[in-house]
Amino acid sequence: MLRHATKRILGFGLAETRSTAPAVTRIPRRFYHERVVDHYNNPRNVGAFDKNDPTVGTGLVGAPACGDVMKLQIKVDEETGKITDACFKTFGCGSAIASSSVATEWVKGKQMEEVLTIKNTEIAKHLSLPPVKLHCSMLAEDAIKAAVKDYEAKRGKSLETKAAEA
Repeated sequence: MLRHATKRILGFGLAETRSTAPAVTRIPRRFYHERVVDHYNNPRNVGAFDKNDPTVGTGLVGAPACGDVMKLQIKVDEETGKITDACFKTFGCGSAIASSSVATEWVKGKQMEEVLTIKNTEIAKHLSLPPVKLHCSMLAEDAIKAAVKDYEAKRGKSLETKAAEA
């Protein structure tokens, strides 16, 4: 009986079933945009800086719902306040890796205040992420903000330490 039901569902059933039942419906395949594939296959700025370096800010964020974890680090020129370098390590899907890669490219060479204006919607639009993958671009935005916050916290501590020594 199960065999007949399976055959009927798949369109391999009896002649009268075959004529009335539609053939196996093709489910359209979803393809990632070429930019997602490019950043996934050739991620930019993968790596890590020394988290104890006072010029480095580290943002570590995750999405418990899907299991993606993103670590984004920025290296800041203390005199100019410009981000001189950025890197990331991401455990997650292709969209999360691509979002991290794009985020590191976009923050390099910008002022700290300027990178805080980068929104997840801009990253998602650039990568043409489908709605089900928007959380990946949200993680990238959160990672940028967390890295800036970490750098500022370190900088505040180092300024306090210098003031105490003086």
